[in-house]
Amino acid sequence: MLRAAHTTWRTDTGRQRRGNEDSAFARAPLFVIADGMGGAQAGEVASRIAVETFQDELPEQGTGEEKLAGVARIANRRIYDISRSEHERAGMGTTLTAVYVEDGQLAIAHVGDSRAYLFRDGELGLLTQDHTLVGELVKRGKLTEEQAAEHPQRSIITRALGIDAEVEVDTWTYGARAGDIVLLCSDGLTSMISEEQIVAVLSSEHDLDAAADRLIDEANEAGGRDNITVILFTLEEVGGADAVDEPTVIGMAPVPASDGSSGSDTTSRVAAGTITASRASPPAPSEHARPAPRLARTQGRRSGSDPRGGGGRLGRFTKPLAALLAIVIVLFLVGGGGYLATRQLFFVGTNNQGIVTIFRGLPYDLPFGIRLYETFYVSGVPVQYVPGQRRGLITNHQLRSQADAISLVHAAELGQLAR
Repeated sequence: MLRAAHTTWRTDTGRQRRGNEDSAFARAPLFVIADGMGGAQAGEVASRIAVETFQDELPEQGTGEEKLAGVARIANRRIYDISRSEHERAGMGTTLTAVYVEDGQLAIAHVGDSRAYLFRDGELGLLTQDHTLVGELVKRGKLTEEQAAEHPQRSIITRALGIDAEVEVDTWTYGARAGDIVLLCSDGLTSMISEEQIVAVLSSEHDLDAAADRLIDEANEAGGRDNITVILFTLEEVGGADAVDEPTVIGMAPVPASDGSSGSDTTSRVAAGTITASRASPPAPSEHARPAPRLARTQGRRSGSDPRGGGGRLGRFTKPLAALLAIVIVLFLVGGGGYLATRQLFFVGTNNQGIVTIFRGLPYDLPFGIRLYETFYVSGVPVQYVPGQRRGLITNHQLRSQADAISLVHAAELGQLAR
């Protein structure tokens, strides 16, 4: 049976932050890291609540995934309730990555963009998936890893604890073996140094304490734009070195009193209200959540012929029917040509979920639910992530060529509309 044999952790404020909003808990078999957001007296509170909930609430029953997911939901509700009841902590939230070692396996629960890695035989494997805007675009094949690394909106996360009353928690279980090294880290590490650099450190440093120190140092040397927290532990068969018995809790400051004093800068990762609670659920509809096509004007319907007019019954109906038939034929011929013409016209708007979308046709609705457009391409970009001064390009429904519409949406996916 495997157990965590040696554990070490390091944390650092970084070179561009005045306070540290990271918190962690490390005691075999449970390891938790949380990266708070919301600024002074908010982010650090959210992350501390998360790790303390895991310290206190982990149940004895259930699988590893069930245990972790259940505690994550408890922590989410606690953070959410406090953010709604205490004005100075409104909008606070935190990422979460938790690992539970049990029966030779690693159970993982994850929300946000902190990460868990497995280092084995000189190779580093990512065990989690970032809940970020660019992460979603990479997963959909809209961006490459290289483009994502330089994307101006790479720090916008799409899921966190505490933002909504309910949260979806990703869980996985991985097989482990003796000699594996597990790394948990906040994005203050991975946003500063590459995975290749992490491999180089773990390959050359056989002492975990020295490896943790080097990871922190290299992240700071690269700029240290955010708080940096690292947890490392090794796995070995029972009968090896003693496991860590005493808990290590890192909460970068005591829970501050609600005195309204200022502290560290508000995190640049995400603004309150732009996070959605669930990856499976689309972003909350904004005021531009539909293409909002303009209703095409139609002529008022004329009344029929006066039944008291002259002529027999057949004469009263034959002429109107013939005229109606002629109108239908003309409209069919003209409309057919018009339909073919609209196949060459495109406009950009948003779908019902507020996602930037290319539509083919004209931006009009006719009565009886008839639309003169159809969906051509759905991007991975919520309209609220398009800078306000550039959003008019998306919402004005200007008619474009196919190439022009694709170029505009591709620019939005690459974050180039912000420039």
